Amino acid sequence: MNVIELKSLTKNYGNARGITDVSFNVEEGEIFGFIGPNGAGKSTAIRTLLALIYPTSGSATIFGKDCIKFSPEIKKEIGYLPSEVFYYDKMKVIDLLKYSASFYKKNCDIRIKELAEIMDLDLNKKIDDLSFGNKKKVGIVQGLLHEPKLIILDEPTSGLDPLMQQKFFDLLKEENKKGATILFSSHILSEVEKLCHRVAIIKEGKLIKLEKISTLKENKHKKFKIETKLDLDNEYFNIPGITKLEVQDNIVSFIFRGNINSIMKKLSAIEITNLWIEEPDLEEIFMHYYKKED
Repeated sequence: MNVIELKSLTKNYGNARGITDVSFNVEEGEIFGFIGPNGAGKSTAIRTLLALIYPTSGSATIFGKDCIKFSPEIKKEIGYLPSEVFYYDKMKVIDLLKYSASFYKKNCDIRIKELAEIMDLDLNKKIDDLSFGNKKKVGIVQGLLHEPKLIILDEPTSGLDPLMQQKFFDLLKEENKKGATILFSSHILSEVEKLCHRVAIIKEGKLIKLEKISTLKENKHKKFKIETKLDLDNEYFNIPGITKLEVQDNIVSFIFRGNINSIMKKLSAIEITNLWIEEPDLEEIFMHYYKKED
């Protein structure tokens, strides 16, 4: 069963970018990634899906029901965390969360305390006194307190430190084990890799690829930056799998796709003074998709 179905969903803002002809589905029990650079249209697609804004054309369903026609009914079973959260500053965290829980007509007191403990959230503080990261924690608890069947997260980890991010990922995995379906939107590929089964890649408002995470990992890229004692020329790095090669004096940078052992063997012959290996930006990783689309 598909929990989410988007069919040719389009939202026009005149000259400003929206989304165009976006179609994908999210299966029940799946953790589905929605990825693309900032400004690609992820938030617009999510807000249209949630009927927070209305589409120009196309359609979307959640639980098999039209997202606009049955919006109030559907929202009872959805937990949503927007990319930016805004609250009543003078309210205490606990009062805000109880107010949110009142919309679901169920006692969520125990659940709120459990989630606050996991996320290390002080329930007695005023919203105005919280850091950006702690406000994001409030949003996480608010989105999960009623144990929704569908969890929709838009850039949920911004403001969270690495330890708290891991606690959050563990929490999502537990919710998924209990049966929740999750739509996870992010511009950070490593986050999506940790959680998701499949991903949709969006660029400039258009869906350009639906991919399994296993396929992404097979095509994984790494970003290298090397500092050497000697100046090297481009010919030394004429190696299959290397793209975006830049050589400037004794600093070499490139993106490598392939068996990492082969490139490390090549580098072992160089006297290296420093070496950085990291995840490329999403734009860099999917450049081959983007070029193909162009």
